Amino acid sequence: MEQEKRLLSKIDEMDQYLKELQGIELPPLKEYSASVTTKRACERLLQMLIETLIDMAYILHRMKRLGIPKDDDSIIHELTGKGILDGKTAGLILALKGFRNILVHKYGEVDDELVYENLKEHLDDFESLKNFFLKQAS
Repeated sequence: MEQEKRLLSKIDEMDQYLKELQGIELPPLKEYSASVTTKRACERLLQMLIETLIDMAYILHRMKRLGIPKDDDSIIHELTGKGILDGKTAGLILALKGFRNILVHKYGEVDDELVYENLKEHLDDFESLKNFFLKQAS
């Protein structure tokens, strides 16, 4: 029961970040690249969304009593191996995790076009992932 509450709390957190990100009017790429404020806000919100997603995977891993994970990737692989995540969803989470690493570890060198494309491409994916975890919490 406690893990379900934690998962629901993380889902609420993700929902808040999504609302904030959706509230940012995304200009064309050239204008986006020129706006330090918009870029930093989008990058930070994406980072927090992905970190929340990873937290949710950890909680789900614990809820399913899959043991002690070695790292983030092993959690996703174990959830997939047990049929909890499908391959497409697992691949998406791993790709987003990789993108998060770019945001965090190469912050000053982040390619604006890469961030921009991720914003356009994956915003709906976060909604789908949120709904997946919401079903798991029920």
